[in-house]
Amino acid sequence: MSRELTAWTFVAPALAALGLFFALPVVAALLLSFTDFDIYALADLGNLRFVGLDNYLALARTPLFWKALGNTAEFVILGVPLSIALSLGAALLVNSRVARWRGVFRTIYFAPVVTTLVAVALIWRYLFQARYGLIDWALGRVGIAPIDWLGDPAWAMPAIVIFAVWKNFGYNMIILLAGLQTIPDELYEAARIDGAGAWGQFRHVTLPALAPIMLVVSILTVAGYFQLFAEPYVMTQGGPVESTTSIIYMMVDQGFKFWNLGVATAIAVVLFAILLSLTLAQLALARRWSRA
Repeated sequence: MSRELTAWTFVAPALAALGLFFALPVVAALLLSFTDFDIYALADLGNLRFVGLDNYLALARTPLFWKALGNTAEFVILGVPLSIALSLGAALLVNSRVARWRGVFRTIYFAPVVTTLVAVALIWRYLFQARYGLIDWALGRVGIAPIDWLGDPAWAMPAIVIFAVWKNFGYNMIILLAGLQTIPDELYEAARIDGAGAWGQFRHVTLPALAPIMLVVSILTVAGYFQLFAEPYVMTQGGPVESTTSIIYMMVDQGFKFWNLGVATAIAVVLFAILLSLTLAQLALARRWSRA
C-alpha cells in the first residue's frame, strides 16, 4: 500500500498539471461553445445566454466555414506527405555513411525550424512577389512565365505549402534521424547477404524499423498542419478571395476581431473532434499494418 501511495504521490503533480492546463480548458471551451459569449458578456456575465447547438448550426450554414475547412484540408493533404517525404529524405542523406560534415548539414536543415516564423514569412513573401521576386526571376530564366503566387487563388495555397514545408521539415528530420541511428547495422548486413539492394534494404529494413516513429511523426505533422494560421496571416491575410483562409484563421477572426467567442470556441471544438478522429484513425491503421 505504501508503494502505491508513493507512486501516486510522484505522479500527482503531473496529473494536476494535466487537469489544470488541459482537461479543464477543454471542458470550459466545450461549455462556452453552447453560449453566446461575446463582448457584452465579457463586460457583464448577466448578458451570457445558453444557446445550445445554435453556434454549430450557424457554422454549418456559413459558407466561409466550409471554405476554411476545405482550405485547411488542402493544406494538410498537400503539405503532410511532402513534409514527411522531405524529412525522411533529408534524414537518410544526413545519416548516410558517405555524407561529410553531417553535423553541419543537420544544423542547416534544422535552422528554419528555430527561425522566427513572421520574419521568414516576410522574406518568402518577397521571394514570391510577382514582378520582382527571386522565384519568378528564376522561372523566367528557364522560359517559364511569371506566376502570381500570392495573388492568384489557384497558386496561393501551394505557395504557402512550399513555405511551410521548408520551415518545418527539419523538426521531423531530427526525429527520423534519431530513429535511423537506432537501427542495428547487422540488419542491413543480413539484407545485403540475402541479395537486397539499396531499395530492398530501405523497404524491408528501414521502413519497418521506422514504423513506430513514422506514426508519431505523422500524428504530429497532421495536428500541426491543421493549425495553419501564421503563414496566411502574414503572407496573404487569408486571401485572395479567401483561398487561404484556414479554420484557425476564421476562429481567430471570430474570437478576437468580431468578439463572437461562443462561435470561436465552437470552431475549436469542431477542430478538436476532427484531430481526435484522424489520430484514432491513424492509430487503427498502424495497428492493422503492424499485424499484416
